[in-house]
Amino acid sequence: MKNITLSAEEAQIERARHIARERHTSLNQLFRDWLDGLDNRQTQAKEHVKFVREHSGRHHVGGPYSRDEFNER
Repeated sequence: MKNITLSAEEAQIERARHIARERHTSLNQLFRDWLDGLDNRQTQAKEHVKFVREHSGRHHVGGPYSRDEFNER
């Protein structure tokens, strides 16, 4: 495992330590979990874009409505 040095405001570090204590974990583990989450979110975003591209134009919901029908209240 490689070590890195980070900088943050003291108040941010204290809030993060408080969260770590509440979750019964370490600040270091919170950071590793955050890093893992970055990769997961990026993968999910790519999968979402792929899904939308594959399915766009395949489904039609309602309509067709005229402009007046669409704006009726």
